[in-house]
Amino acid sequence: MKGRVLVAGFATRHIAQSAHAAGYEVFAVDHFCDQDLGFYAQEAMAFDELGDLFGAVAEMCERHRPDFIVPASGAEAIASRDLCGTPPEKVERFLDKLSTHQFFEETGIPTPGLLSLGEYPAMLKPRKGSGGWRNAIVHNDPEFLRWMEKYGDLPSLSEEVVHGVPSSVCCLATGSSAIAVAVNRQILRGTGDAAFGFSGSVTPFQSSAAPRMIGYAEHIAAESGCTGTIGVDFVAGDRIHAIEVNPRFQATLDTIEIATGFNLFSAHMDACHGSLPAGRPVCRQVAARTILFAERDIVVNRNMIRFSPLVADIPWPGTHFEEGQAIMSVYGWGAGYTEAMAMLDKHIRTVQQYMGGRLYG
Repeated sequence: MKGRVLVAGFATRHIAQSAHAAGYEVFAVDHFCDQDLGFYAQEAMAFDELGDLFGAVAEMCERHRPDFIVPASGAEAIASRDLCGTPPEKVERFLDKLSTHQFFEETGIPTPGLLSLGEYPAMLKPRKGSGGWRNAIVHNDPEFLRWMEKYGDLPSLSEEVVHGVPSSVCCLATGSSAIAVAVNRQILRGTGDAAFGFSGSVTPFQSSAAPRMIGYAEHIAAESGCTGTIGVDFVAGDRIHAIEVNPRFQATLDTIEIATGFNLFSAHMDACHGSLPAGRPVCRQVAARTILFAERDIVVNRNMIRFSPLVADIPWPGTHFEEGQAIMSVYGWGAGYTEAMAMLDKHIRTVQQYMGGRLYG
């Protein structure tokens, strides 16, 4: 084994899987502690609220004395001499969407303009938080007031609406230099109150805009001061607009590794120690992942472990899900986009039939 690593955050299965494949002994602090996290982690500790996360990390560190601590979403502010990731003082800027917007402007990267109160249409979003679940386009004062009634206790910002394909670039950074690993197409919910919520990815994003996104992302990553893996979100339309910076492992990790065969955790550790790959990984196939959600309140009584590795983030039998909650991930892959999406659709139908049609992607 290369050492003991503690992965901590809201969802860690994808990172634990990559770390295990890279030859590390893995421990995890995770909100879900799904069945398949146990495939890769020697021990996993669950937490309920984000406020409980740091106490759980301290307890796991006392119990297992990890050599390295790797933060996932929700744990970016962890400070430790054993940290392998972007230091908290560098992370903080990118956890606030307003300061991220200012960073893009300072570095000359196109980004949606900020709007004043009463300017429409507008993209409203909380200044902090990931996943896009609370983002919404509003067209008038009544829609703005409804959004504020629902989320008004959160500091927010209003941006101009830009059109295009939601996408991202995963990079590796040393704090002063960077290289892009993969360009990804993001799958969003598309409807309902969480229309802009992340629900999957396709790697690679085969677009004429990809080279320009790579150029922007590598510049952003190098200038950010971040170390390890870092993701930059874009909207790729007639123009390319940078949207957010994720200074940690991203949810696209699975499709990147399936598409390229490249171990991102190993490369992350190398980047944290100042070493970048000699070249960008080549995509050998197209990989797709989507998250299935409960269409109504349900209890998952069947054991979905039988479908691994076609599915991941597998709930324990007897787990209750409220309407709209994420249940599990499903994958597809193939020589091209059409083949990958066809396999993904086939696997979704299989899982839905087994579950009695109570999921949607």
